[in-house]
Amino acid sequence: MRPIRLLVLAVVATGIALGSLPVAATATASVPAPQAETPAPAELAQRYGADERGMRRYVLVVLKTGPTRMPDGEARTAMFAGHMANIQRLAKEGKLSVAGPFMPSDSGWRGLFIFAVESVEEAKALTETDPVIVNGAMVAEYHPWYGSAALMATAELHERMVPPAAAKAD
Repeated sequence: MRPIRLLVLAVVATGIALGSLPVAATATASVPAPQAETPAPAELAQRYGADERGMRRYVLVVLKTGPTRMPDGEARTAMFAGHMANIQRLAKEGKLSVAGPFMPSDSGWRGLFIFAVESVEEAKALTETDPVIVNGAMVAEYHPWYGSAALMATAELHERMVPPAAAKAD
C-alpha cells in the first residue's frame, strides 16, 4: 500500500495527469496543478490537527430515525432549516468535518456527522445543539474513530466546488 500512496502523493505534488501514467486503468482522471502557494506538509499537518501518521481523532455520529416524527408543515420545515444552519455553524467552527444524509432505506439510518473532537462527550454536547435531536426526530449513535486529518479540508474543498448560484439556492 505504501508504494501506491507514494505514487498518489507524487502525482498530486507534481500535478501530473493520472491518465498519462503507465497504469492499467480504464478511466483516467487529472489532478489539478498545485497552487503557487501550496502549504508545506508540516503546515498542513498543523492546520488540520494531524499526528505523525497524518491522522487524527474523530467521533463518527450516526443519526437514526427518532421516536418523535414532527408532522409536515411549518414547524418541520423550520426544524430542518435549523438542522442545516447548525451543520453550517459547526463546520465553520471547525468542529464538523463531514456531514450528510444516507440514501433512503429501511435501516432507520438518516445521516452522519464526523466531528473533529477528542471524545464522545464533546460530540454529544455538539449534537445536542441540533434541532432534529432536540425535537426527537432523530437520535444519535456515537463511535470514536481514527482517520485521515485530510478530512478537515472537506468543507473548504466543498465550498470551492459549489457554484455561487447553487449555494444561494440552498
